[in-house]
Amino acid sequence: MFSAFRRVVPEISIFHNPSSPPSTKALSLLKAAVSGPYPLTKSDNPPLDFKLEVVEAPPTADQLQTILSFSLKDGSASSMFLSAHPSSPFTLSTQSPSLSKITEVGSKNPSALKWPIVVDWTAGKACVGDVECVKGILEEVRKKRDGETNGEDIEKPKGWFS
Repeated sequence: MFSAFRRVVPEISIFHNPSSPPSTKALSLLKAAVSGPYPLTKSDNPPLDFKLEVVEAPPTADQLQTILSFSLKDGSASSMFLSAHPSSPFTLSTQSPSLSKITEVGSKNPSALKWPIVVDWTAGKACVGDVECVKGILEEVRKKRDGETNGEDIEKPKGWFS
């Protein structure tokens, strides 16, 4: 009855490195989706409704832990967040660094991280270094906007109201 009151606007953050071409492309996709028709092929569609936060710094260790929990990939944090760039201090290392060490390395040397890092905090989805994955996040937001989801994430009243 009052489901419109429970509507949540997605919160999407991009941890952005302006010198990374994939990061720049992902930021352009996100800005275009929130400011113009989405998808671009249908000019009569409204823009997507989400809060976009652009952070030009690496995520904190706590944020990395949350992002890691959102990811469906198996593997270590170092393989998920650290690039194979020659300047990365952990490329040949056998030990996996802590999340706080990854944040520290990313702050000192942005080329050591995979960019962009895009997180839909509301849906619990994250993309690291993958622009195609960002398109998937936008498509999920579009499906919710257009009512194409099957309702598994819709909050239903419990107890007396059901």
